[in-house]
Amino acid sequence: MGLNVQPYKLAQEDASAIWFLGLLTTVKATGAQTGGAFGLIEQAVSASFASPYHVHHHEDESFYVLEGEVNFVCDKKWWKAGAGAYVFLPRNIPHGFKVGDTAPAKLLILATPAGFEQFVLDMSEPAKDLTQPPPGPPDMEKLIALAAKYSIDILGPLPE
Repeated sequence: MGLNVQPYKLAQEDASAIWFLGLLTTVKATGAQTGGAFGLIEQAVSASFASPYHVHHHEDESFYVLEGEVNFVCDKKWWKAGAGAYVFLPRNIPHGFKVGDTAPAKLLILATPAGFEQFVLDMSEPAKDLTQPPPGPPDMEKLIALAAKYSIDILGPLPE
């Protein structure tokens, strides 16, 4: 870590909520706060939500399932993970996740090194109403272009 990195604390009530891909999201720590070591994101994920199948070329992703059940896919291999489970998805390997059909989930996402959290912030909008996400699906053209800027390839829907 850099010499000018300072200790950091963020209380739940001080966090700014955003909508990322229609999901209520809070960036808990950015690369600027961690000396580039990592970005930390908390996400409330609705039932049946599926991320795009994608590849990160600069960071690894670690997921800690706080609530619910999430199905992760990495290199076309599927794993089911419930509350308390930890999943590591290395860079340069296609991956994604889908939340179960009956209940939402809550995830803590650690991206190492930092950078992914900036993509999330750039693709988001402020959550003025914490219960009603922005109308309509995400702008896929914007998502693909912005992902490319952050060395993330969007490959399409998750494999079966």
